[in-house]
Amino acid sequence: MPELPEVETIRRSLEPHVAGRRILAAEFLCLRVLRGGDPDEMAARLAGRRVIALRRRGKFLLFELEGGLILLVHLGMTGKLLMGAEPGPHTHAIITLESGALLYDDSRQFGCLELHDSVPARVARLGPEPLEVGFEEFARGLRKRRTRLKALLLDQRFLRGLGNIYADEALFRARIHPFAVAARLGPERARRLYDAIVEVLGEAIAAGGSSISDYVDGNGRRGFFQTRHRVYQRTGEPCVVCGTPIRRTLVAQRGTHYCPRCQRR
Repeated sequence: MPELPEVETIRRSLEPHVAGRRILAAEFLCLRVLRGGDPDEMAARLAGRRVIALRRRGKFLLFELEGGLILLVHLGMTGKLLMGAEPGPHTHAIITLESGALLYDDSRQFGCLELHDSVPARVARLGPEPLEVGFEEFARGLRKRRTRLKALLLDQRFLRGLGNIYADEALFRARIHPFAVAARLGPERARRLYDAIVEVLGEAIAAGGSSISDYVDGNGRRGFFQTRHRVYQRTGEPCVVCGTPIRRTLVAQRGTHYCPRCQRR
C-alpha cells in the first residue's frame, strides 16, 4: 500500500497539472471503487468545477473543488493516479481536465474515489501529520499507550500516513525493537524515534518513494528509496550495521523486519 512518501510524491507530481484547472468531464467505470456513489451523478457534479488545490492527509489525497466539494482518493493496495496515460484494463475512472486526462487505475480494486461536501469524519479524525507534529506532543502520545511500538506506529489515529515500510525503517534507525512498549520509552529513546521518523520520511520523499511492486508517481515514474531500505523485506540478509541476519516477525498481522542485535526492547 502506498504510504506517506508515495502519496506525497504523487501529490507533488500531479499538482502542476491539476491545481487551478477545470474538470471538463468525468467517467466512472467501476462501482466498487466509488464506494456507494452513483457514477452519473458524481460525474455531473464534477463537470465544470475548478480544482482549487490538491492536498494530502495521511494516505488520502483530497482534490479541493469549487463550491466546497472534496474529491477524496485512497489508493488502497494497487491504486494509481496517472496523468496523460492511455486507458488500460484496470482503468476505473477518467477525469478529463483542461490539462489532459487523469486516470485512476487499480488492479485489485481496494482503493476508492468519493465525493463529499466536506472532509469526511473518518479522515478528519486521523492523527497528527508525522512531518508536522512536535516532539512534545509525540512523546505525550507514547506515554499514554501501553502497546507494542510497531502496532502503535501503524495506528492512523496516532500518526497519519506512517505504514509498514517506514515504521520498520524508523525503528531500525532509532535502534528500538518493534515489540518495545510505547509507554516505557524514556525521553532519549523517544527522541531517537521521533528524529528517525522525520528523517526516513524526508529521505523517502526526496527519493520519490519506494517502488516495491507496481507503485509509480502521477507521471508514471518509479521511486528508488527501496534501494536504501535497511531492514524492510531483507529477511536473512546481514544487518548493514552489525552483520546479524535480519529477522521477520508479525506485529498487528503485519510482516515486521528488524535486527535482533541492534534493536533492543
